[in-house]
Amino acid sequence: MNGTIAFLITGVGCLVAVVGVVVAIIAVRTARRRTAPAAPPTHVDPFRAADDDADALRGDPRRIAPGDIVEIRGTSYGVRGTLRFSEGDWGWAEHLLDDAQGRKVWLSVEEDPDLELALWTEVPSATVTPGPATVDFDGRRYNSDESGRARYTSTGTTGLNPTGTVRYHDYTSPDGALLSFESYGKDARWEVGRGDPLHRAEVLIYPQSAGDQQERGR
Repeated sequence: MNGTIAFLITGVGCLVAVVGVVVAIIAVRTARRRTAPAAPPTHVDPFRAADDDADALRGDPRRIAPGDIVEIRGTSYGVRGTLRFSEGDWGWAEHLLDDAQGRKVWLSVEEDPDLELALWTEVPSATVTPGPATVDFDGRRYNSDESGRARYTSTGTTGLNPTGTVRYHDYTSPDGALLSFESYGKDARWEVGRGDPLHRAEVLIYPQSAGDQQERGR
């Protein structure tokens, strides 16, 4: 056997060995892919999806801002101002609304964790004060729900400073009616509000800024 033939035989042997190694690597990787655990399914919250659909059709209550128009139970209101509250990691908003006759109400928007909406009317003649476990007012007995102190920022027209603090104490009755006490600033008197929970379908929002309208139309 001359040198040329020996070189060719050696080269062919090396090539066969390389091909064998490549085939083995591919086989190992294929086996790993077959035995690897499947990725866990992505969890989709059906209630969140339903909320997103409602927001696309009726506007997003979380995005309400001064100047918007809000229709509640067939009555249209203009958004005069907005208060945004924060207490630790928790936050919520209250919007001052008025209708064509000048009647003023407040709309509260909160996620706890589901979206909660309520329409509030101030009761300046009320003489009750918060603190007890139960409060009797206007023929109903309300049970203490939650209380605390929060910071707020004000935009638009609310009658309050741009920033400040508020003490609050919320009560609920067995039939779902709401009663709230708020005190803005140090040693300020308690303001009483009577609340009525709203269903998401009872609120229709017409954003007035171009950016909000474009976002809603996507």
